[in-house]
Amino acid sequence: MPTLRVVDATRLPRVYREVLRPGELMHDRDGRARRLPRWFFEVPSWEAALGTDLAPHFKVWEFLNVDVREHEVQRLRWPRYLPLGVSMLASALEMLRASVGTYVHVAANGGYRSPAHRLTAHASTHLWGTGVNLYRIGDDWLDDERTITRYSRLARSLSPGIFAMPYGHGVGETDDHLHLDLGYVAVVPHGAASEVDSGDVRDEGGHDEEGAVAEPLRGTDEDETETGDR
Repeated sequence: MPTLRVVDATRLPRVYREVLRPGELMHDRDGRARRLPRWFFEVPSWEAALGTDLAPHFKVWEFLNVDVREHEVQRLRWPRYLPLGVSMLASALEMLRASVGTYVHVAANGGYRSPAHRLTAHASTHLWGTGVNLYRIGDDWLDDERTITRYSRLARSLSPGIFAMPYGHGVGETDDHLHLDLGYVAVVPHGAASEVDSGDVRDEGGHDEEGAVAEPLRGTDEDETETGDR
């Protein structure tokens, strides 16, 4: 079972930097400048995405599941990249799943989107890996006011850090899914010289190593066994 490295995206090849735009400023819908994430999980293959847990009931692939509107670098090539903030989002979704006692389904294009995604018109929390669109919870389809409002209230009751987009048909509202997010979360790994400067990252031996940071994200032992048997 592969492990997921943590990488400084400012040091990736240009083709990735142009799509991910690490550390660049981008304006949100209200014109406020937000700095795009710099630190990412490197996902080497679809097998790794399928087999690696972000939380007990949420795997990497659910946040990389996109259609043709995503840039081909994040759709057709490997490795692909996920901002570190996605691990915090998965933890919040795990709380929601524990509360409802059933499956929580992430929509296609409902997890991480790169700045080059064709749905990207402003600095959305999807670009930080901290926003998610849910289309179904258990047997409940999230496509009407009563259901969206019910689960929106439930999600917000779990933590003051969870934002739920209200039901409606206008800008900043939703009528065919439940949008949850944690805001514009900047996650800086251990070993980073600075969250702003492009300083080196040190490996555990104290040596400069491009992209590598302390503990990689691993799948469960069960996932490793299943992968090895294929």
